[in-house]
Amino acid sequence: MKYFIIAGEASGDMHGANLIHAIQQLDDESEFEFFGGDKMENKSGSKPLKHISELAFMGFVEVLVNIRAILKNISFCKNKILEFQPDALILIDYPGFNLRIAKWAKKNNIRVYYYISPQIWAWKTKRIHTLMEVSEKMYVILPFEKDFYKKYNYDVEFVGHPLLDEIQKKEFKSIKKEKPIIALLPGSREQEIKTILPIMLSIVDSFQECCFLLGKTPNVSLEFYQKIIQNKKIEVVENNTYGLLSSAHIAIVTSGTATLETGLFKVPQVVCYKGSKISYWMAKKLVKHIQYISLVNLILDKPLLKELIQEELTTENLKKELHFLLEEKNRGRIIKGYQELNKKLSKENASLNLAESIFSDMSSTK
Repeated sequence: MKYFIIAGEASGDMHGANLIHAIQQLDDESEFEFFGGDKMENKSGSKPLKHISELAFMGFVEVLVNIRAILKNISFCKNKILEFQPDALILIDYPGFNLRIAKWAKKNNIRVYYYISPQIWAWKTKRIHTLMEVSEKMYVILPFEKDFYKKYNYDVEFVGHPLLDEIQKKEFKSIKKEKPIIALLPGSREQEIKTILPIMLSIVDSFQECCFLLGKTPNVSLEFYQKIIQNKKIEVVENNTYGLLSSAHIAIVTSGTATLETGLFKVPQVVCYKGSKISYWMAKKLVKHIQYISLVNLILDKPLLKELIQEELTTENLKKELHFLLEEKNRGRIIKGYQELNKKLSKENASLNLAESIFSDMSSTK
């Protein structure tokens, strides 16, 4: 069967690659076309129609500035879907883009499977009805999401979180240093890296007893990082973020999937976020249902991790939190909290569970 997959970010590329691998185990005649990145390319053996480096726009202002490119990508995507005539269109998160495609696909009688729910439990709750109307099935990866959809009388399938499977592969090399390692994970988009990394770097000289290593995202060039790092004593780790996390003593992490990855590696962390003032103001107006921005705190429904958001993300506050995390009693409390996180995400083989469900549904209706 033919599968068209759309992922718009680095985490979606990873989940898309694992899904492609799982589908290939079930369907010997599977064919793929996709919007994605290097990991999906490696698994499928073909190049993305659009690379995630051309797709990742964040924040209200940034979207407005790049609206022409976004609309052009949407039009291009629709044409490619029509040319390919897939048996299944699989959309991975990325709601601003994917929901537009889903509505259009539904009108064109294309089967839509939505993997990884947009965060409608945080904002734009009205989207839930549109989302369920245009999807054959919705697959969620956070345990509380199934209960959220149930409130609206929608039955979605919890397949487990794919990061559990990714980490258990242990396809990474640990890093050895003489000093304790502080991992810096400044995000996966150029816009957030440009805003947040300089603040992370501002504390480096104050912790001579530690070694700072930066996890580079594959869709951003090394030159981009180097322009920001300049003469700071910091080492860039390429294509081995999990190796970095497996070796890190503590971490400074931009809000997103990386906070959960860091938690699953049981690395104490401080969570950071800073966007444009207008984007943040609009987000504050819209987000009314959640107390936290990090996935760890959201899943646990309590503030295990410190979150430094917007004006709170300063050099002095970062220093204070790192000193706090370097104390063993505080490290121990957070590591103990991560045990509960693992219990809540205990369902394994997410990608295979998803592939089996989609393949079974498609086979039964052919």
